Amino acid sequence: MTTRALVVTSSILGTQGQSMALAEHFTTRSNERDALEVTRRDLVADELPHLGVAELFSWQVPAVERTPEQRALAELSDGLIDELKAHDVLVLAVPLYNMGIPSQLKAWFDRVLRAGETFRYTDKGPQGLVEGKRAVILAARGGQYAGTEMDSQTPHLKGMLGLIGITDVTVVFAEGLAMGERHRDASLKEARQAIDGLVAAL
Repeated sequence: MTTRALVVTSSILGTQGQSMALAEHFTTRSNERDALEVTRRDLVADELPHLGVAELFSWQVPAVERTPEQRALAELSDGLIDELKAHDVLVLAVPLYNMGIPSQLKAWFDRVLRAGETFRYTDKGPQGLVEGKRAVILAARGGQYAGTEMDSQTPHLKGMLGLIGITDVTVVFAEGLAMGERHRDASLKEARQAIDGLVAAL
């Protein structure tokens, strides 16, 4: 049985970004296994616009009643949600920009976190509708923040994933990448080893 992984990257540095390097390592190791199939989505190369009110309203119109403009707008979110649901594992390669996630990644989340499609509201709170999937976060950071109050990124990502029902989340940290060559090399080596273990277990 084939496991399908969706790898989402969001580094503005492209191939020079360390989060991109981690995504490449995951992809390379996955391609060595016959039972793993990887789809890549680069949110910088194929950038999404910021979510606007016209697109938001298009989701609230029944599909058969949408105007051509509304259909085109809704297809952005519909396509991303279909892509997410078609995969077993979501891999987010995420750099840390000003203590948060890249705006490109936020634009992606704004379209896949959609009431009535990937979660619903109940009298007991939101209920995720994307079930049976796991997520891997490949976090590349210049400083060291994991486990401290300054790490607002990890709870944010886990919270958004949890909203749609993805609660099995593994985080691989590559930190201190701007703290000298020795520290960077050691951190990247440890992250690559962690990725190797994850891929072997998929």
